[in-house]
Amino acid sequence: MSAPREQLLRVQNFMLSTDGFGTGEGQSIERPFGHADPSRLAAWAGATASWPNRAEPGGTRGLDDYFTRDFSHGIGAEIMGRGKFGPQQGPWESYEWEGWWGDEPPFHTPVFVLTHHPRPSISLSDTTFHFIDASPAEALRQAKAAAGGLDVRLGGGVATVRDFLAADLVDTMHVAVAPVEIGRGGRLWESPDELLDRFHHEEVPSPSGVVHHLFWRR
Repeated sequence: MSAPREQLLRVQNFMLSTDGFGTGEGQSIERPFGHADPSRLAAWAGATASWPNRAEPGGTRGLDDYFTRDFSHGIGAEIMGRGKFGPQQGPWESYEWEGWWGDEPPFHTPVFVLTHHPRPSISLSDTTFHFIDASPAEALRQAKAAAGGLDVRLGGGVATVRDFLAADLVDTMHVAVAPVEIGRGGRLWESPDELLDRFHHEEVPSPSGVVHHLFWRR
C-alpha cells in the first residue's frame, strides 16, 4: 500500500502589481482593495475562457487560462485573513456581514478565517466559513484535517501570506504580477529575490502582459 499523499499549502493566482502590492490603502465595503483597482490586477484572468464569472462564450486560451483553471484543482480547504473576508476590524458589531461574495462564494470548500475575534461558523451554498483565533501552524493543521486529503490554499491577503511565509509553511506559490503600479498599501515584496533562500523560482511571461512567478521549496 502506498503512503498517503503529502498535503501541501499552496498560494494560487495571487495577484500583485509590479511594485509588489496586492492591495491599496483605505479598504471599505465599497472598495475591497482600497484605492487600488482590482480589475487591473485581475484583467489577465477575467479575459480567459475559464474565468468562472464569464457571462458570454469565448475568452482566451493558453497560459493564463491554464492558471485560471488550476485555481481550485486539488484544493480541499482555504485559509484567509479577516481582511479578505470583510473590511471590519475589532469585535464584530453584528454577524450580518457574510463576506464579499453573496450566496455563492467561489471556494466550494471549508474556509478558515483568521481573526482575533471568533464568531459562529456560517455556511453559504457549499462553502462553510470557520472563524478561528490561531497561529499559522494551528490554522494549517485544522485546514488540513478538513481538506479530505487534498491540498490547502492560502488565499491572502498580503499580511496573511507574509505570516505563513515567515512561519515557513508555504510549499508552492503562484504569483501573477500585472503591468500596473499601486504605490502604497499591502506589499508582499520589493523583489521576488527575497524568497530565493527558501524557494526555487521561475518567471513565465504571458502575451497578456502579466508575468507568472512560480515558487517551490528548495
